[in-house]
Amino acid sequence: MDNLRASLLMVGSMAGFAIEDAVIKYLSAAMPVGQIMVLIGLGGSAIFCAVAWARGVTVLSRQAVRGAVLLRNLSEMVSASLVVLAIALVPLAVVTAILQAMPLVVTLGAALFLGEPVGWRRFSAIAVGFLGVLLIIRPGAADFDPAALLALAAVVTLTVRDLATRRVAGDVHSLQLSAWGFLTIVPAGVLLLAILGEAPLAPNAGQWGWLLAGLCAGTLGYAALVGATRTGDIAVTTSFRYSRLVFAMAIGFTFFGERPDAMTLIGSALVVGAGLFTLWREMRLRPMPG
Repeated sequence: MDNLRASLLMVGSMAGFAIEDAVIKYLSAAMPVGQIMVLIGLGGSAIFCAVAWARGVTVLSRQAVRGAVLLRNLSEMVSASLVVLAIALVPLAVVTAILQAMPLVVTLGAALFLGEPVGWRRFSAIAVGFLGVLLIIRPGAADFDPAALLALAAVVTLTVRDLATRRVAGDVHSLQLSAWGFLTIVPAGVLLLAILGEAPLAPNAGQWGWLLAGLCAGTLGYAALVGATRTGDIAVTTSFRYSRLVFAMAIGFTFFGERPDAMTLIGSALVVGAGLFTLWREMRLRPMPG
């Protein structure tokens, strides 16, 4: 396995996703978030449908509305709404830091609902990670931002998505899952427009350019993520997922004037540290091949 190339791909992937988040936040100042979701969903699904067609993979299938795939698609739909709203309302660094707790919640969910063994060390790491999230959100404090709970809710729904993915049949192609995932963003955006009572606007040339840039960044980020997982050792490459937080903080500082306070930085460090420890324990406990 080429771990150096895979690690670079993973870092590039996280940079792409961070840029996509930044574009969404920038556009949300002048465009309804529901409309942003619709346009990104249409663009992303068109790209993945085209790639699937080129590779002879059928996107139109009844499997999209059955069992674990249906649960995954519904979770993706809700998650996209929560994440985009959080990005629009909360500093990028805060949203990204909270979302880094997702691997910990996935580990907890796998233990509670899928019967996967988790020892006291990883349960302790999960508790430390949750403490880090509390330091970031600070419920009850004077500077508590209720909108940050959107990101926390997204962690739960994204966990449901990932747990459902583990139950998806092996004959479902990853391109199908990707296309369906983007397609679910479209009705979610329409529903969000209706709930918030917002009317879509006609994007100007500059906004179309930003939308295209965000779509390209997200799509390339996804392609790099797939490449990283296929060419490198997961124990090495997965740890580089946390580079997304570094990119988010740098972008937030440079372009949005965000200045994370000490509590946010400490909480972020606890979340990332707990996640890395959990990953290390999982790799140690994994049976060696051969």
